[in-house]
Amino acid sequence: MEQPEYKYLEDLEVGQTAEWDALVDEKAVNAFAELTGDRNPVHVDEEYAKTTVYGTRIAHGALTASYISAVLGNILPGPGAIFTGMELRFRRPVPVGSDVKAVAEVAEINEKTRRVTMKVKCLANGKPAVSGIAHVVVPRREG
Repeated sequence: MEQPEYKYLEDLEVGQTAEWDALVDEKAVNAFAELTGDRNPVHVDEEYAKTTVYGTRIAHGALTASYISAVLGNILPGPGAIFTGMELRFRRPVPVGSDVKAVAEVAEINEKTRRVTMKVKCLANGKPAVSGIAHVVVPRREG
């Protein structure tokens, strides 16, 4: 396994971005349903989902949004950052089988409190699916 790249507060600049790509396939949706207990048929039952306004199964909104956590925890700010909050808007459903790109951008840095505000979004097959703001606390290089 690769050694993660640790970024400290001093390494961050407003405007920095990072991305995480994922495939929201049947396996991911079913595993998420099993893990969370959310077995809403619009997510797990194709026959039922065909009768809905979506016409097909859609991923859980929380599953799609969880890829934002992957960006924050693995890349930017990365390992050591503490995720303290997120405000999201779900803009469109994500059909099972969609390619999702989670994007995070440093929007504001408070040097005194070590709190960083990130603009976040997920694109599903290139279209906006989730947007919002995430809040993280980032360690300083010298603790």
